[in-house]
Amino acid sequence: MSDVLVIIPTYNEIENISSIIDAVMALPDGFDLLVIDDASPDGTQDAVRAKMQQYPGRVFMECRRGKLGLGTAYIHGFKWALDKGYQFITEMDADFSHNPADLPKLYHECKVNGADMAIGSRYVSGVNVVNWPMGRVLMSYFASVYVRIVTGMKLHDSTAGFVCYRSNVLKEINLDKIKFKGYAFQIEMKFKTYFKKFKIVEVPIIFVNRQLGTSKMNSSIFGEAVFGVIKLRLASIFNKKNFV
Repeated sequence: MSDVLVIIPTYNEIENISSIIDAVMALPDGFDLLVIDDASPDGTQDAVRAKMQQYPGRVFMECRRGKLGLGTAYIHGFKWALDKGYQFITEMDADFSHNPADLPKLYHECKVNGADMAIGSRYVSGVNVVNWPMGRVLMSYFASVYVRIVTGMKLHDSTAGFVCYRSNVLKEINLDKIKFKGYAFQIEMKFKTYFKKFKIVEVPIIFVNRQLGTSKMNSSIFGEAVFGVIKLRLASIFNKKNFV
């Protein structure tokens, strides 16, 4: 068994899932991969099962009963990974917006260079986003600026969804207390990691908008993040004992 697991949540990713699994399996570090599928009706699960046969003991799948949210999918995957004994756990999207070739950089930051959390950052070295509408680029960029101001975290990309964790981070954070399911989930995980004084590094990546399939982003998810950040900050000040 590898010491590193990649978690990919899916809902209707039939156009991408086989290719992204092949790309991860081809990497030299021997990543294992777990798909968390929310009852996709488009054949995503069948495609993953075929890859499980092609890569026995390296590709796994957990099937959930419906669309339960990005955050709960990752929490499910984190608990699965800890139960199996993985030392490094990475999260990424299924649609190639995160380049699988960048996985080793995040993994090595944690395993070799001692980071507790390595973030694939779109904004640490400028704005490295390709094929997004300008409005969405600005929304994402200024969301991270807003989070930095409210929380005090010195991070350029607090909403990033391309992250590698050391397992001890996920063990220290009470995963059952993670409140947010959408966009704000990524912020909450980073803020609680920061609050526990773990070492966080940002690794520059180029983020490319999906070419196939449909984006799951919507305005309600963004709204959760805007108000969720304030709730997180207040909880960290007035309820420190129970915050993490």
